[in-house]
Amino acid sequence: MFNDSTPPYWSSKVSPTLPSKGETSCVPAPPCCSSQRRYHYFLVLDFEATCDKPQIHPQEIIEFPILKLNGRTMEIESTFHMYVQPVVHPQLTPFCTELTGIIQGMVDGQPSLQQVLERVDEWMAKEGLLDPSVKSIFVTCGDWDLKVMLPGQCQYLGLPVADYFKQWINLKKAYSFAMGSWPKNGLLDMNKGLNLQHIGRPHSGIDDCKNIANIMKTLAHRGFIFKQTSKPF
Repeated sequence: MFNDSTPPYWSSKVSPTLPSKGETSCVPAPPCCSSQRRYHYFLVLDFEATCDKPQIHPQEIIEFPILKLNGRTMEIESTFHMYVQPVVHPQLTPFCTELTGIIQGMVDGQPSLQQVLERVDEWMAKEGLLDPSVKSIFVTCGDWDLKVMLPGQCQYLGLPVADYFKQWINLKKAYSFAMGSWPKNGLLDMNKGLNLQHIGRPHSGIDDCKNIANIMKTLAHRGFIFKQTSKPF
């Protein structure tokens, strides 16, 4: 498993000043600065997967959300969101439902992972993200989603992993470099450190994506420049 303590591979011009307690969590868009802009779009992703205590194997993705974030305005321009039917462990455990809020009826009859990946590719094409002149990168809260979960399930099912899933920004690393502290509790710590309201339900994939986007917008407004943190495959 990837070690989250690996030194970061990005730069920053972020101000360490925290907002006052009365400051709103709605952050104005940062001004355009083309000389600092590395990506046209950020693709915010956060999987939810089958789970239990003790953990079941293999885990399977059951929620697949992506937010397309404009790299200049940091506003959400498009959303991809699908639930996925698990096949190895088709019945969700009570632990999984309690943690994620996903009930059995939300995954029954939904597309398989292979079908969802095909629709992701169609969405990427429709949004112009497959154009070689358009620079985009995925953003996740940790390395698990794209370092472990997706490649692991694809290997189990004999599915290829698209190249665009093989590089990403780990928001935990970006935040720790910008703010000088490691967010042990992930999004909860990052929202607290930036005085932001938590959006929605923890461990809802789509809500977690919205929180990631809000944290990114806050850091970008302060001058932080996001760079890839994953190592080449």
